[in-house]
Amino acid sequence: MKRAVDLQAPREPVHTGEIAQRLNWLRAGVLGANDGIVSVAAVVVGVAGATGSAGPILTAGMAALVGGAISMALGEYVSVSSQSDSQKHMIAEKRRDLELRPEENRANLARLYEDKGLSPSTAARVADELTDFDALGSHLAAELNLDEDDVVSPWHAAFASAVAFTLGAILPMLAILLPPDAVRVPVTFAVVLAALGITGWIGATIGGGSRLRAASRVVLGGALALAATFAIGHLLGASGLVG
Repeated sequence: MKRAVDLQAPREPVHTGEIAQRLNWLRAGVLGANDGIVSVAAVVVGVAGATGSAGPILTAGMAALVGGAISMALGEYVSVSSQSDSQKHMIAEKRRDLELRPEENRANLARLYEDKGLSPSTAARVADELTDFDALGSHLAAELNLDEDDVVSPWHAAFASAVAFTLGAILPMLAILLPPDAVRVPVTFAVVLAALGITGWIGATIGGGSRLRAASRVVLGGALALAATFAIGHLLGASGLVG
């Protein structure tokens, strides 16, 4: 009996650069959510230390959420725009260089593969075939470790950063507003520190670092921020400067 042949096409492997890019996006999302948690929690806890009224807490929290999300988006847009412009410039320069000096670039590509361990004849053949197939893509990958499809979008980065910050900021807002007045601050402390521990753990998992050490650092920093802002708010409330 003939063996059945699997006619299904093999799944295309995910390139290393694509995986790295996805991990970077995930890591940026975790950090954005962490920023949203800490900054908005510090604001609402500080206001709660000065007054027990929900109105000022909600107003300050919403202002911190909207302002922080916009600030994160703008910062990410500017940063990624600079990176994108640099990548596009390198691609344009390499395209122009290939048009002006095709043979020199072909020889340079062969030398790069020789440096990686190929024999001169094999390196020359590889360079010839890759150049004939996709000259620009082959030279970008070998010389600059760059792919035309990997050029980052500043709009996508800005949107992702704003969304991550907003999702993180919603947590302390709910934690401070939903519980009864008498326990809203302790509940917010507990919820925020637990969330920070989770984000620190996830960030370390993505980056390959120590999960416990990373989570501990984030929790300690968040606890200091919350304690400091609550103490300041309490002092201002007790002094009568804030009603």
